[in-house]
Amino acid sequence: MAKVNIGLRGWRFDEDEVFNEDGDLRPLEFMEPDTRERIVRLASSMGEPCDACYLIHGDEEIQQCNVARVIYGEPIGEVLLCPEHETDFLYWFREEGGKQYAGDTELQDAFHDWFAEGGRAPEGYGGVEHVNTDPDDLPEVPDAAEELPTLEEEIEKLDDEELDALGVDFDDLDI
Repeated sequence: MAKVNIGLRGWRFDEDEVFNEDGDLRPLEFMEPDTRERIVRLASSMGEPCDACYLIHGDEEIQQCNVARVIYGEPIGEVLLCPEHETDFLYWFREEGGKQYAGDTELQDAFHDWFAEGGRAPEGYGGVEHVNTDPDDLPEVPDAAEELPTLEEEIEKLDDEELDALGVDFDDLDI
C-alpha cells in the first residue's frame, strides 16, 4: 500500500483509503473519519496563502503572499507553507522546540508566535529533499465534472456530528 500526497505535500494518505481499485477517488462517506477530515481540510486549504507570508504581509498586501504548497500539523491546527518558508517551519520544529506540539492543534499557534517574533531558519539550513517516485504510476483522478460528486454533495451526506468534528465553517457553501 503506497502513501500519497494529494494537493499539498505533507499529509500522506494510504492510497487504498483514498482511491478505489479503479483509481477513482472514493466518496467521503467511505473514507475513515481521520482521512475524511483531512481531505475536507485539504479542499478548503487549496489556494490559500502561506501562513508565514501572511504573517509578513497581512490582509493589506495579501497579493504578495505565496500560495501554500505544503501542509503540516493536525486538522484545525495545520500550518500552510510555501516552499520558501517550509525551511523555517522545519527549523522551528526540529531545533526550537516545535516537536513538542506534534499531534497537537496548538502547533499552528506556537509556530505563528515564533515566526511573528522574528524566528527564522539560519542561512543554509537544510530542509526536506522531496523525491517523486513513480509519479506516472499513481492513479489518475477522474474528471470531477463527469464522475465525482461535488464537495457540497459529499458534505450533505455527513450528519451534524461529523460536520462539527471537521471544524470547518461551511456557511459559505451553497448546500
